[in-house]
Amino acid sequence: MAHDMHAFANSAELANSLADRVAGALSAAISARGAASIAVSGGSTPKAFFQALATRALDWEKVTITLVDERFVPADNPRSNHLLVSSNLLTGKASAARFLPLYQDVSSVEKAAAIATENTRTVGCPFDVVTLGLGGDGHTASFFPGGNNLAVALDEKTPRGVITMEAEGAGEPRLTFTFSSLQDARLLVLHIEGESKKDVLATAEGPGDEAEMPIRSILRRAASPVAIYWAP
Repeated sequence: MAHDMHAFANSAELANSLADRVAGALSAAISARGAASIAVSGGSTPKAFFQALATRALDWEKVTITLVDERFVPADNPRSNHLLVSSNLLTGKASAARFLPLYQDVSSVEKAAAIATENTRTVGCPFDVVTLGLGGDGHTASFFPGGNNLAVALDEKTPRGVITMEAEGAGEPRLTFTFSSLQDARLLVLHIEGESKKDVLATAEGPGDEAEMPIRSILRRAASPVAIYWAP
């Protein structure tokens, strides 16, 4: 699968360019189908992009936002992706959007995954936009090397929806959309910053097992081309 590489001088330029591209994709979806859906990733990298996207003029009440993955922690926990999105994306114009969290206040991460799958069943078939990140270990979404559900997560025959993941590198138990849920997004973005992430990507693009660097599943098998957005 050909990857579409976009390099920028700095993260501010990247954030604005990516916000324009994503806003364009969401606007096109609303025009075509009356609604738009986006699944975003957490971490520190997307903050500036979220803040830029939130200022874009869109019919935000027709947009549903969810998370690619989430830690099994409440929304007020500093490690929560929900908190990151609430603070940086669901602001200004974008506060009119509908947000579907993955975390649920239930007794087990498995129950939360089942509820999240049900709650998101009507969106993301396919998603209009998915933005992915990349960990130094080659993980994307919560597809962690050594993850207890990694084979299930990466199998294209696993149905769309949210499953659980536990791994040494993950900290808390995780909730993550499956490969099948993410790989056919109308706009599939990999957002990375820094020389070290560029090196991780270069390694992932080389030979080797998907299980060692799960981002390879997306780079090799996604139905949609991967738009890579990078800044030093």
